[in-house]
Amino acid sequence: MSVDVVQLAQDLTPYATTAITAYGAAVLARVEGDAADATVAFGQRVLCRLTGRDTPDSATTAEQDSLADTVAELAGTPNDADLTAVLRVQIRRLMAAHPEIAADIAAWARPAPPTTVTISTSGERSPAVQNNYGTIYTGDSAV
Repeated sequence: MSVDVVQLAQDLTPYATTAITAYGAAVLARVEGDAADATVAFGQRVLCRLTGRDTPDSATTAEQDSLADTVAELAGTPNDADLTAVLRVQIRRLMAAHPEIAADIAAWARPAPPTTVTISTSGERSPAVQNNYGTIYTGDSAV
């Protein structure tokens, strides 16, 4: 089976960055059984497979160690677009060098892609809420 590693790297990078944003550099050490949502858990699983941390006794390659270093660096500045691009390129190169890893990950079922929710408000004392199941009181005399 031939895998388009360029497209696969493009598809996987949002999951990886979501997991990095959620867990920071500890993303490679956390266990999947934690109370993580499906997107973060998938991103974590991808990163663990790519960095060789899915099998604790296996030796890692230079590419895998470099990717792990980028994960740690991106964890410190999760909104850095340049580091995100570096991560995507490293994922692509690693999968091109190790087609068995690319084929393995390509076969995994993926959760819905990560989404960004933007909530805005306007006006004095206007609350910005994504989900609300109760009453919101604002103002000087709120009880």
